[in-house]
Amino acid sequence: MSRIVIALGGNALGKTPEEQLELVKDTAKPIVDLIEDGNEVIIAHGNGPQVGMINLAMEVASSEDDAVPSMPFPECGAMSQGYIGYHLQNAIGEELKKRNTKKPVATIVTQVVVDKDDEAFKHPSKPIGSFYTEEECEILRKEKGYDMVEDSGRGYRRVVASPKPVDVVEKETVKALIDSGQVVITVGGGGIPVVEEGNSLKGVPAVIDKDFASEKLAEIVDADYLFILTAVDRVSINFGKPDQLDLESMSIKEAKKYIEEKHFAPGSMLPKVEAAMKFAESKMGRTTIIASLERAKEALKGESGTKVYKSE
Repeated sequence: MSRIVIALGGNALGKTPEEQLELVKDTAKPIVDLIEDGNEVIIAHGNGPQVGMINLAMEVASSEDDAVPSMPFPECGAMSQGYIGYHLQNAIGEELKKRNTKKPVATIVTQVVVDKDDEAFKHPSKPIGSFYTEEECEILRKEKGYDMVEDSGRGYRRVVASPKPVDVVEKETVKALIDSGQVVITVGGGGIPVVEEGNSLKGVPAVIDKDFASEKLAEIVDADYLFILTAVDRVSINFGKPDQLDLESMSIKEAKKYIEEKHFAPGSMLPKVEAAMKFAESKMGRTTIIASLERAKEALKGESGTKVYKSE
């Protein structure tokens, strides 16, 4: 039996509640495969489209009706954690029942501590929400104080900071649930980013990368494996070129070399590889596997995915 933290990519979820309800039924199957084999499974997930959708809906509603309050971004993140967790726990619970496996599933709305002096706050870079025209962009800058950037010729978007996770506030609750045999869904969307102010925790407008949050969680719960699940079966070098090479495994040393050679795209595969390296480096014997959701069970057996490991 292994303790596995799974970081679900965006392809496992939907852009609307209706789409997501259907998608998570398929998402649940490979997760339950791992549970059925006797593994302890902890699930994390992204929330990019969902938190942007909630933030936009609240902004539109408050701009059209003075009785509707605007919603701070951390609260939007909490809402996304709740409804994504609700869909996931129901889908996983249903799949467990189909297989006559008794296992409670719980979602923990999780705060993740970040450093208020993190350099990311000086350089917001994470796009969220909808696209705006240049005129709308200027209005949002002046009226809301948002940081806005032009995004790939498609219009302007709000950007927020993407600081690194320092700690998970509810870690003892998560550990207790795991130890009692429950399937736990936590650090959704990278967690609600908070900074410490004396005895208080203050939410900040930011999005923590879900792969880095999952890595931090995997260290905290002393997982054996961190699974970073994505849309491809294996990590590749020379991706999309005639000499593309799919990697079955990659040592920390090799990964650093590939990063220096710029084989991994920022905002795509690069953060996954960096998070994979961090977990594998944290303790001898810990392994990260980057793989597709559909082939997670095969990846654990070494039949798919890319294993990232620390060599002796």
